[in-house]
Amino acid sequence: MQYFKQWYQFYSNWQQLVANLKKEKEQQVVSQLTQIPWGHNIQIVSKCKDTQEALFYVNKTIENSWSRSVLVHQMESKLYERSGKAISNFETTLPKEQSDLANELIKDPYNFDFLTLSENYKEKELESGLLEHITSFLLELGSGFAFVGKQKNLKVGQRDFYLDLLFYHIRMHCYVVVELKTVDFEPEFAGKLNFYIKAVDEQIKTTEDKPTIGILLCKSKDKVIVEYSLSDIHKPMGISQYDLTHIVPEELKGSLPAIEDIEAELNRNKYE
Repeated sequence: MQYFKQWYQFYSNWQQLVANLKKEKEQQVVSQLTQIPWGHNIQIVSKCKDTQEALFYVNKTIENSWSRSVLVHQMESKLYERSGKAISNFETTLPKEQSDLANELIKDPYNFDFLTLSENYKEKELESGLLEHITSFLLELGSGFAFVGKQKNLKVGQRDFYLDLLFYHIRMHCYVVVELKTVDFEPEFAGKLNFYIKAVDEQIKTTEDKPTIGILLCKSKDKVIVEYSLSDIHKPMGISQYDLTHIVPEELKGSLPAIEDIEAELNRNKYE
């Protein structure tokens, strides 16, 4: 009964959100509220602060067919607060529709709490960790991302260049270059990513594909420096940072079991 009362009070304000919409749109919103299971509704009502946030998770659940556990994970990782928060130049480098989609798909920060890395981890370790947990990584990236490859080789002139990670976004119909940095953002990172995007557009992109976009993930960033750096960049890109919650002190790195070993032991005990 408590949840029924909370549900009624929480969504009694939804009319304010659709008051100025056309009748068809209003009916669409009503329909969305009834499309997810009651267990999902309880989680949303009990964890969301306002109706806007609740409707965000309702729509994301419908769009991505989230299970209840995935929904809870996304709410606990504060997806609502992180979505569309990355600094980008999409509005000046992409058509309006594509720009809106691109802004929707990137977040800031990215939550890599599924990784366990040492204090002085290198870019190769970060990349390997993300690929070892590719399912969790794709879940964090969001729906629509298809993994194409790592260290993708592109030859420009007489030199070889290697992209950290290359994806294809199914909804946006474009390639996405993801570059990883284990240090604070530096202006030259944007220039290098711009070069990689240009190379993908020239060598991989087909006439059916939309313009390639880039995502640069850094340990941290200064907003003003990022904005200055993007002001004269002509290829579409977004700059975000990532959060790591499981950092192991260097002196303990060799003495702790790997997460895979722990999972294997738990599975063995389950069947004994």
